[in-house]
Amino acid sequence: MYKRVLLKLSGESLGGPAGKGLDEASLSKFAKEIAAAVAAGYQIAIVNGGGNIFRGIQGIGKGYDRVTGDRMGMLATVINSLALCSALRSEGIKAEVFTATQMAPLAQLYTRDNAVALMEKGGVALISGGTGNPYFSTDSGAALRALEIGADAVLKGTRVDGVYTADPEKDPTAVKYDELTFQEALTKHLKVMDMTAYALCEQGPVPIVVFDINTPGGLLRVLNGEKIGTVVHA
Repeated sequence: MYKRVLLKLSGESLGGPAGKGLDEASLSKFAKEIAAAVAAGYQIAIVNGGGNIFRGIQGIGKGYDRVTGDRMGMLATVINSLALCSALRSEGIKAEVFTATQMAPLAQLYTRDNAVALMEKGGVALISGGTGNPYFSTDSGAALRALEIGADAVLKGTRVDGVYTADPEKDPTAVKYDELTFQEALTKHLKVMDMTAYALCEQGPVPIVVFDINTPGGLLRVLNGEKIGTVVHA
């Protein structure tokens, strides 16, 4: 179903069970999953969150204004991308980190053409630093980059196996959706991605597939078109 995708990973997923810092086992696990998908011929770009290190909005009231906090959060995504890039290279995958603002020699300045060229040669583009602007989440950044690179879908890897009527970790009666429209997700106030990301993906249109990234082989199953997770579409 999908040839080229943008994989959105939360920062907490890279922090392992604690959701904090960087967990070597989690990085290795994700790198192996992504390497298997690349070996199968899929083109992958990745946008990481930074919540395992610093979440910008949490700085409000703690000595940081919103703009400074968001900038710190952007830097956290760069750290995560550098770590995952290293793990991917350990699996024999060519990977490069791109940043929304100039950070040479740490990483390349993001351009759509360079990211796409890397993916077409079998490499993985890790696009970090959000949009480069405060007040935009990494979800919004992921949606924007997906449109720019011509992705067939945004794959949002989470710790649950799709979108539910309520938080399944708190409400045992929550029911899973197999698919939803963007408008239904907005109307039902389902927190798949933020409103800006919804609007961008709907404009594409680029579907969002929410799935459990921790299930072994889950990424490749989604790419192969198996009906797992939840598909949010126009």
